[in-house]
Amino acid sequence: MPTLNTILKEYGLNPEQFIIKAYGTGLINHTWRLTNSKEDYILQRINSKVFVQPCDIAFNIDTIAQYLNQRHPEYLFTVPVTSLNNTGLVYDKEEGYFRLYHFIRGSHTIDVVLNPQQAYEAARQFGMFTKLLAGLAPATLRITIPDFHNLSLRYGQFEEALKSGNKSRIIESKSAILFIQQNKHIPDAYDKIKVDPNFKLRVTHHDTIISNVLFNENDEGLCVIDLDTVMPGFFISDVGDMMRTYLSPASEEEKEPDKITVREDFFQAILEGYLSEMKNELSREEIAHFVYAGKFMIYMQAIRFLTDYINDDVYYGARYTDHNLVRALNQITLLKRLTEKEQRFDEIVAAYSKTF
Repeated sequence: MPTLNTILKEYGLNPEQFIIKAYGTGLINHTWRLTNSKEDYILQRINSKVFVQPCDIAFNIDTIAQYLNQRHPEYLFTVPVTSLNNTGLVYDKEEGYFRLYHFIRGSHTIDVVLNPQQAYEAARQFGMFTKLLAGLAPATLRITIPDFHNLSLRYGQFEEALKSGNKSRIIESKSAILFIQQNKHIPDAYDKIKVDPNFKLRVTHHDTIISNVLFNENDEGLCVIDLDTVMPGFFISDVGDMMRTYLSPASEEEKEPDKITVREDFFQAILEGYLSEMKNELSREEIAHFVYAGKFMIYMQAIRFLTDYINDDVYYGARYTDHNLVRALNQITLLKRLTEKEQRFDEIVAAYSKTF
């Protein structure tokens, strides 16, 4: 691996002194772990097709690090190792941008949420992250993925696909298309949120999957990681993505609808974990939209998969025929299951919010 050897030398490290192995299950950036008896690092190559301005990510991380060092120095915040040229990023003309982190020994990540306690800890960590950065003006940060969670835009792209996409695929996905159209009240509600003063733009993580939390050996949350998508946003992005990925034991790749369920105890864990940190930050109107957050993110992901399917899989790609249609139908089923429990979950939110 000549490129990695060159990159490591930029950090003053001798690659021959490390065991280097691919690490993690992330789909965007390439990650390696470097270990020896004394040192432990994580090396990442940033996917410049997704993050077209990697220096904006570095700027945001540096800005957040400076703020936390001044206001909350006790918080464990992982920052890139500085290279010999005093930069957080190293550039290779063939492979792009790389960064290096110290690996926190005694920590681990989780790929699948196994129990409500893990969901609680993750939700608490994401809530804490946003709460600690409440004094940092969101406009200070740069936008690393424009319109990442802009549901209005996603719905517009869906409508455009219906006009210009693959006609046979449009016919094949007729039931999914109809469901999306019948639930347009979800993007309509988002349009109102964007202009409602009761909904505040905050420094938001935007990718709250469980693997973006570091845990200790007792499965207690240590901090959040993978900060590439940290940007100004609404709380519904973070809460919604947790619901989308924690509530069901089935992943978005599941083909059997009967395996897609929504677990009440996991919802309760997300609610209590997030609000244990954010209860004094959110308005009453925001708290009242807690369940909507899940509908928002699940609906948006269903639209994105379906739009890509109609457009011949140009964005996500596909490992088999109809892969993105299967994914879209999976998310539609998940949204149906959440909607079935919406009244019950709203009651849980209302009851819990009375405790503070």
